[in-house]
Amino acid sequence: MKSVVIQCQLWGWMWGWCMVRGKNKLTAMQLRSAAEGVVQDGGGLFLDKRADGGKWTYRYSIAGRRRDMGLGSFPQVSLAAARQERDKWAAVLQGGLDPITERQRRVEAEAAAALDKGPTVEELVNMAFESLRPTLRDEGKRGRWLSPLRVHILPKIGKRRVGSLDQADIRDVLAPIWFAKPETARKASTRLRMAFELGRLARYPIDPFIVDIARQLLGKRPKRKHKHIASTAWQDVPDLYARLCESHTASHLCLRLIILTAVRGDAARGARVEEIEGDVWTVPADRIKGREGHVSDFRVPLSTAALEVIEMAKAVAVDGFLFPARKRTDKWGGITANALEKALTTLGEPGRPHGFRTSFRTWVQDQQTASYDVAETALGHIVGSEVERSYARSDLLDQRRLLMIRWANFVTGSESKVIELRRV
Repeated sequence: MKSVVIQCQLWGWMWGWCMVRGKNKLTAMQLRSAAEGVVQDGGGLFLDKRADGGKWTYRYSIAGRRRDMGLGSFPQVSLAAARQERDKWAAVLQGGLDPITERQRRVEAEAAAALDKGPTVEELVNMAFESLRPTLRDEGKRGRWLSPLRVHILPKIGKRRVGSLDQADIRDVLAPIWFAKPETARKASTRLRMAFELGRLARYPIDPFIVDIARQLLGKRPKRKHKHIASTAWQDVPDLYARLCESHTASHLCLRLIILTAVRGDAARGARVEEIEGDVWTVPADRIKGREGHVSDFRVPLSTAALEVIEMAKAVAVDGFLFPARKRTDKWGGITANALEKALTTLGEPGRPHGFRTSFRTWVQDQQTASYDVAETALGHIVGSEVERSYARSDLLDQRRLLMIRWANFVTGSESKVIELRRV
């Protein structure tokens, strides 16, 4: 039985060799003009030609069994390319191997080699994001952590296996934004390195140090002078506030509340009716700047002027939002940051909403109306070390209330007397 198998194999090798050495029968011109049907080129190469193209086949025999091996579609695979493929697999047949079985083995080996190079960059970035999600604001739903990577990194190397990357790849992908968008480049490279560090811990073939080398290859960026957000001089705030009082639109009312309370725009724009209790507004932690787990609800003392603004806003509130705006989903939400900036631009005011915090803080500094701790706490800034804060736990609400009344009196031009209010 064994001798029969060997004889069949030898016959198959000889037949394949003869077919390969046979004279080619076709030319490219003949192939284009040939009618539909099976066309033989010689050496076991056939084309099943159809109106919309065709299919190349390498026909061979091994161990007494005829086999047909697909070599691709026509005309995507040209006659010359099909002959090269035929010759390659005919050589495999001459070596005693079944071309179809050997091709499958090579595909599986390549797939295994790809796995040995670890996941793709995109897969690794998503793994890093999932591991960090509990520490991100709103569990990363705002998309800010992934944004620099999705825009500048993943479109270029997202499908690459991490084990195939080196410092030159990272350098090339960062180069377009390294000098043009330095802050974006910093975020993208830092977060990419975090993902690579996770990959290293997972024993994937990736070295986070290639990101550091890429940064060195890109060169040092010249230090740029920090550009502050445009702010209104505190001396000019009363005049601006008076002009804002001429309209009761959501944008004007929101800007007035931002001025009177010195809160950030996100806190004011999303303000809701139920957050106001008496003369205290409690801004929930999800609208307070800071890392997840490091922020908490923030109590804001409300002056008489601020309470008047809130009462006017309640009259036009929608779905609980004091400063409502219809969203793309046809649902209501807080007014947008662009709407506030547009309102200021229309009034000819170069200062921006966030700049009112600077106006307030500079007024405190110039007028010496409060201590450093009170002024910084009024802005929601962290004061003191972690150890100091573990003992000094007061949010200085009563002292901040007096400060905000003085500020409101200045802003509105009121000469009302500042009085001690009851503790809340």
